[in-house]
Amino acid sequence: MKKYQIIYADPPWRYGINGQYVEPSRAIERKYPTMSLEEIKEIKVPAEENSVLFLWTTTAKLSESLEVMKEWGFFYKSSIIWDKVKMGMGFWSRGQHEILLIGVRGKFSPPPKSMRIRSIYKEERKEHSEKPTYFRDLISKWYPNKTKLELFARSDKKIDLWGKNTFDGWDVWGDEVKSDIELKSK
Repeated sequence: MKKYQIIYADPPWRYGINGQYVEPSRAIERKYPTMSLEEIKEIKVPAEENSVLFLWTTTAKLSESLEVMKEWGFFYKSSIIWDKVKMGMGFWSRGQHEILLIGVRGKFSPPPKSMRIRSIYKEERKEHSEKPTYFRDLISKWYPNKTKLELFARSDKKIDLWGKNTFDGWDVWGDEVKSDIELKSK
């Protein structure tokens, strides 16, 4: 199986209150199928020995995201906050941001000093779960010659008439796109 130096992942986190699912009118499952923490942790991520993980999470899923990062063999290094401008949903507070966690496996250098960015990026949110292309483009600029895989790719990405990803230099895996690879559970 092909392995990648860059892993960019936006897991379909399952939400609830005290272990109970949210009422159907507000459930994320109305948008796309979600996965339990254990199901996400069980994915065998095809990462090189020396690689970096960019993992999307929310404040409600922060501790679980760190568990996933560790289970996938990465060590937390830093994060970037995406300020969505508009307020969203939430149980304790109404979220207006998401977090892009950065973790490293083995030896992997940060981007060149001249290309490092502020830790907060502001762009108005669009469709549910759609991430700004800014981040994928940024990662491509930081690491133009590295192998790249987007996990849990969704239909909001650039897709051609045959359902194929058109982001140059990126392979994709997800249930809403024609995947470039087949993943297995551990």
